Amino acid sequence: MTCAIYLARYRRNVIVVDSMESRAALIPETHNYPGFADGIAGPQLLDALTTQAGNYGVPIVRDRIATLQVRDTAFVATHSQIVLSAEKVVLASGLIDRSGPVAGLEEAVGERLVRYCPICDGFEASDLRIAVLGKADDAVKKALFLRTYSRNVTLLELNGSGPWKPHADELSKAGIRLPTSPLQDLRRQGRQIIAGMSDGTSEVFDVIYLVLGCDVRSDLGKTLGARHNETGCLEVDAHQQTSVAGLYAIGDVVSDLHQIAVATGHAAVAATHIHNSLPRNLR
Repeated sequence: MTCAIYLARYRRNVIVVDSMESRAALIPETHNYPGFADGIAGPQLLDALTTQAGNYGVPIVRDRIATLQVRDTAFVATHSQIVLSAEKVVLASGLIDRSGPVAGLEEAVGERLVRYCPICDGFEASDLRIAVLGKADDAVKKALFLRTYSRNVTLLELNGSGPWKPHADELSKAGIRLPTSPLQDLRRQGRQIIAGMSDGTSEVFDVIYLVLGCDVRSDLGKTLGARHNETGCLEVDAHQQTSVAGLYAIGDVVSDLHQIAVATGHAAVAATHIHNSLPRNLR
């Protein structure tokens, strides 16, 4: 939406195809996006951006692009309603976080019992009983990061997802707990998360961070031969252009720093380069 707003203000013809699966829609309230001192919910921010784009006449199609091809000098994108042709394409397709074994996960996310991004909301977890569930290296990094905010951080093991031994000294020095038994199940109980362990004991937490990896939605770019890393994130230059000329990528499909502010910065850079690379639109 940010990229479309910029392009529309440059008086370029732009269309948005939105599958309505934005990761931002999962945010109950963000407090680190500039300008919103009291925080703003992800859906509210998306609605505001949609309205802003609409003010400039940007058409928004609620659909998903099925295929993206290059024909002659243009990109051709197909979805269920129409075939689109464009000189430039911007992918802002993001990623999907892998879910954990939490009954009623969507409700738990909405109630801020389950979280994914300590950079986004670690401050709001200050002094809470925090659990981190994930695979060894990534989970260890998140647990150590969260020690900035609470002395009560526990690293949970799921189905032998460790081992933690290479990190044992560092975790011990940081005061991060390692239960002696792997996690069996997670359940909500009021405003708490109860972790059932395989030895029959249980642990109580105020919030749990899931670090189970993600699936980057970069297939459209990869199909065109765009370079990408082992995670699937598309590689871009200083202008957010991929290795495929005219194909740009912004936001979580590019960056390991999954932040709205980062994505909007990408959008401004990409839109401005697109405008400057096209023939002048003299009126």
